[in-house]
Amino acid sequence: MIATGTDTDVSIVRRRGGSAANVAASAAATGAPVRFIGRVGSDAIGAVLVDELSASGVDVRVQSEGRTATIVVLVDSDGERSMLPDRAAATELDAVSEDALNGVTWLHVPAYSLVVEPLASTTTSAIRRVQHNRGTVSIDVSSVAIIDEFGIERFSEMITDLGPDIAFCNRDESLKLGVESRKGLAGVELTIVKSGAEETVAYCGGKVVATVQPPPLADVRDTTGAGDAFAAGFIVAYMNSDDVVAAIEAAHKSAAQLLMHHSP
Repeated sequence: MIATGTDTDVSIVRRRGGSAANVAASAAATGAPVRFIGRVGSDAIGAVLVDELSASGVDVRVQSEGRTATIVVLVDSDGERSMLPDRAAATELDAVSEDALNGVTWLHVPAYSLVVEPLASTTTSAIRRVQHNRGTVSIDVSSVAIIDEFGIERFSEMITDLGPDIAFCNRDESLKLGVESRKGLAGVELTIVKSGAEETVAYCGGKVVATVQPPPLADVRDTTGAGDAFAAGFIVAYMNSDDVVAAIEAAHKSAAQLLMHHSP
């Protein structure tokens, strides 16, 4: 609880972040070739973030201009987090070169990149180019707040129009978009619904095609980035096997490794 108008003692941890960067770093940790496309500020923190992401094995292609984004993440005693984002330069990505998309066989996009301009138009163009080259596209729904701000119907129509191969969402996002009642998201081939310690459910063709229980974890203190690690684990495994259950199991393992790393 924050004491209004006075001091509240807290423990502050600084980490490199951004949903797409988190996915890239986790995927690169498996040895997979990974590229990150984005924008940071032309400032010292932007340079440090690029260097750190590059050091993790990611091929980093960024524009550098403006002010680097920051997100304040408030973590409660149960490990749940609330985010206060200042996306700054991250929303101003205004072009993706042909070279940056050269050889890309899978493009993963957080929905954060689809709801604000000019980033949304830039991202949509990149999706179309990858689809034209017969690459796979996945979208992470990312946030209940952006669904509400964008509008549920408008958000759903956008996803349908983009037609990604795979969509990831958590339980709250799936309820907001009616995933369970529809047995998936319209226009999406495979919808993956994560639900914390509960079963992950996969929908395809209007039916449930897999339910997988994640491994039990004790004393989880911080869930920040777990969904990104999940997506990375799933993508790498699914690229190698096309097996939904095996990919979800790999996703659970990737998320669990991150969660335990964040715990004392």
